[in-house]
Amino acid sequence: MSAEEELKKSYEKLQKSLEETINAIASALEKRDPYTAGHQQRVANLACAMAEEMGLSRELINGIRMAGLIHDVGKIQIPIEILIKPNHLSDIEFIWIRMHPQIGFDILKSIEFPYPVAQIVLQHHEMYNGSGYPKGLAAEEILQEARIIAVADVVEAMSSHRPYRPALGIEAALDEIQKNRGILYDPEAVDVCLKLFSEKRFKLG
Repeated sequence: MSAEEELKKSYEKLQKSLEETINAIASALEKRDPYTAGHQQRVANLACAMAEEMGLSRELINGIRMAGLIHDVGKIQIPIEILIKPNHLSDIEFIWIRMHPQIGFDILKSIEFPYPVAQIVLQHHEMYNGSGYPKGLAAEEILQEARIIAVADVVEAMSSHRPYRPALGIEAALDEIQKNRGILYDPEAVDVCLKLFSEKRFKLG
């Protein structure tokens, strides 16, 4: 076996190991919080479809897929009674929820991913106009991968059932991102997401 072949085999083994780690983390969270079962997978699928439509590199798409699969990992440290509460959260409970991107970053930051997975997880609730959390970043200050996941995340969340409300449906979700295009959400990511559903017949399921 040539040195190049050995290197390729070693890289593939590392990639497989990373994917298994990601899947184990995602599985642990979904076993704890059944209401988000499938949420992370669907967000990852939509975000990757958006990235492909945007013509992003395979490297960026791989990073988006990994981050998408575990973007809510920080919720593993949030009390389960808050995650499954059937009515609206109190101010204190909402502060707990807003901590999950930072907690997720702290969990992931020591893992040597070939992509900025921990940073993407940290930034996935940042908003285009700077009104998001935890850092209040705006526009280009936010990683492109995180801007894509932010759009995929809100579309999936609004389309799905939550403990505190029934599913609002895909039309309401697409209306939300269109209405807040260039305000809360990256314009290019919004345009591509709308195109996937209107022209490409993309399905979240």
